[in-house]
Amino acid sequence: MTSVTVESARPEPDEDVVARVALATLAEPDDAALGADVLARGPAQVLADIREGRLESRRLGSYRARLATLDVPRDLARTAALAARLVVPGSPEWPSCLDDLGPRQPLVLWVVGEADLSQLAERAVAVVGARACTSYGEHVAAELGAGLGERGWTVVSGAAFGIDVAAHRGALAVDAGTVAVLACGVDIVYPSAHGRLLRAIRASGAVVSELPPGCRPTKSRFLARNRVIAALGRGTVVVEAARRSGARNTAGHADELSRQVMAVPGPVTSPMSAGCHELVRLGATLVTDAAEVLELVGDYGVDAAPEPRGERRPHDGLDAATLRVLDALPVRQYAGPASIARVAGLDLTTVLPALAVLAGRGLARSRVDTWRRAADRAVAGGDSGPPGRGEEGGRMG
Repeated sequence: MTSVTVESARPEPDEDVVARVALATLAEPDDAALGADVLARGPAQVLADIREGRLESRRLGSYRARLATLDVPRDLARTAALAARLVVPGSPEWPSCLDDLGPRQPLVLWVVGEADLSQLAERAVAVVGARACTSYGEHVAAELGAGLGERGWTVVSGAAFGIDVAAHRGALAVDAGTVAVLACGVDIVYPSAHGRLLRAIRASGAVVSELPPGCRPTKSRFLARNRVIAALGRGTVVVEAARRSGARNTAGHADELSRQVMAVPGPVTSPMSAGCHELVRLGATLVTDAAEVLELVGDYGVDAAPEPRGERRPHDGLDAATLRVLDALPVRQYAGPASIARVAGLDLTTVLPALAVLAGRGLARSRVDTWRRAADRAVAGGDSGPPGRGEEGGRMG
């Protein structure tokens, strides 16, 4: 099968595509039983069985209740008017990662946008979180979106208020592709305030739904679409979430699909971080930026995060003996090498070259073959060393 953009100048979609569009109207998303029948016998046969009342399913009555409103030509016309395309399993634009859902994979996807959905999903990460997020969560989500986008990765989210929109906007800010998975038809702007955002996503990425045009969002549809968000990404990052939330639900789907589950830490006093902290306790990986995310989900040897380093100090890299000599140097007075060797507990042949190294680093000063520590230099522990030892060295000088 192929992806189909329904236009008057193009041939009508084949029987299986038409059947999938019909089934998407008759059934709600995430109908695993119906999906299993479609995988076993094909969508056209399943549709015929529903029409004739012979499908062995406890939901047959609910499917048949919608037959009166079924109008595939209308849905195809709406699809054409939206410049949308129908993407089905087996087509070039179908993301193979969705096959991991098995019988729970979408029957068909309506896709609007300039980018190829399959290509976008090759290197993608889901970024999700609370709608009622804090300014901290919004900032982190935007930084993650931008950081992933700058590294050539796609951000997948749900275009909802809060964390979702911040992640999308972060990706858009660096001209990166992003995918919005909706819980309504691709012709519905929901939330209504996100019309401009969805237009921007279409321009560089894709807006996706498994529901026919005209379908309104419901709570169950939001929960069902979370499995698609999780499946499209190599991993899911939860930026902020309450203990019970849609973001936690998406993380659960990611875990079931053997995807990486990651969570961003926050203040222990914040209810919006409680869900993230619980995820970490249950085994999710704590992440703080895009580099750490890609170290988990990226390609081996390509996306590894740089080793985190603190502020570089002049004594970094010194061997243990030289550090002992540095620690033995007096702070206020000069001392001879023999006195320094005695305080350090080292022989003179070790102390003399160590003093030369310290002088080269600007950590020691000499005067007439005596030595002291250079002013305002920190030792390995981050301070000027024990005053007593420095004063002892000074007295020995």
